[in-house]
Amino acid sequence: MKILCNKADLLKGVSTVSKAVPSKTTMPILECILIDATSAVIKLTANDMDLGIQTEIKGTIVEKGMIAIDAKILSEIVRKLPDSEISIETNDNLQTTITCEKAKFDLAGKSADEFSFLPKIEKDVSINISEFTLKEVIRQTLFSIADNETNKLMTGELFEFSGSTLRVVSLDGHRISIRKIELKEDVESKKLVVPGKTLSDITKIVSGEIDKDVVLSYTNNHIVFEFDNTTVVSRLIEGDYFKIDQMLSNDYETKVKINKREFLNSIDRATLFVKEGDKKPIILDIGEEAIELKIKSQIGSMDESINIEKEGKDLMIGFNPKFLIDALRVIDEDEVTLYLMNAKAPCFIKDEKENYIYLILPVNFNVGA
Repeated sequence: MKILCNKADLLKGVSTVSKAVPSKTTMPILECILIDATSAVIKLTANDMDLGIQTEIKGTIVEKGMIAIDAKILSEIVRKLPDSEISIETNDNLQTTITCEKAKFDLAGKSADEFSFLPKIEKDVSINISEFTLKEVIRQTLFSIADNETNKLMTGELFEFSGSTLRVVSLDGHRISIRKIELKEDVESKKLVVPGKTLSDITKIVSGEIDKDVVLSYTNNHIVFEFDNTTVVSRLIEGDYFKIDQMLSNDYETKVKINKREFLNSIDRATLFVKEGDKKPIILDIGEEAIELKIKSQIGSMDESINIEKEGKDLMIGFNPKFLIDALRVIDEDEVTLYLMNAKAPCFIKDEKENYIYLILPVNFNVGA
């Protein structure tokens, strides 16, 4: 095999597929990137058996062939080469030579026969979503997944298709994020639980342009995202997702409309008095025309008032400030509405059209603390 390609194109391709290279594995072949030059285009592939990524790059195929090269070594070599044309050539013994201007590297490759190719997915259903929309949906929900694997389902997000609507849900036991979007066409009802890591990796490689689409397809075991000559294939998380609708309610006794930016900035200032790992709540004292935000720790205290529009009862309630900040940062509207029942019931934060709903559980607090 011998290929020639521009450094920028090769580096982008290697960086894209490297996200599917496992950090730890007992199978050395999974630590490799497969360079496939057996057809008319150059393809790079990485696969950790749960997540596989393949991308096509521009270049010239001088001699057809395939080789698997250690991903970390390949990435470091390409990154440090001059901005010029790179040649990758292999011989019958899998010895690989990478050349760029006056730099030359010789390294041992591995046989492509050992490599785990991406599974063939029967695309019964294909759904087009703009790159921008998909990236926004993930941005507005991903922070609510659990960061440990005590409950595998909590490390993923529910993709629920129904008619022309896609609802994406994430939760970690303390909060729930829900984002709804309208699809371009009706699809059959289906529920999939997509690993959070897969979605995180997609946001890093999707450009996010409004006029470009991601083609999404799935089976009972896999989901596929196709965009920009790149294919991402991920295993789904098995199991029935939590019954979200049972946790949602339209009942409230206090409704507060507040300027999002003022609210976010005030909570952000309050966290100056919270050390890393501290569980000091921020207390919201909701009055007739204003909400008073209070926090007190060993470092100091803060008290700030923000004007609001309120319906219903006065209320004092405490929250983890980080959980409030996470949601407010991803809501794009100027105003948000809080719906509350009492100091022990969940609070709902919604945007104007209720395309985004965030449920957060309150925390106990001591007013005098």
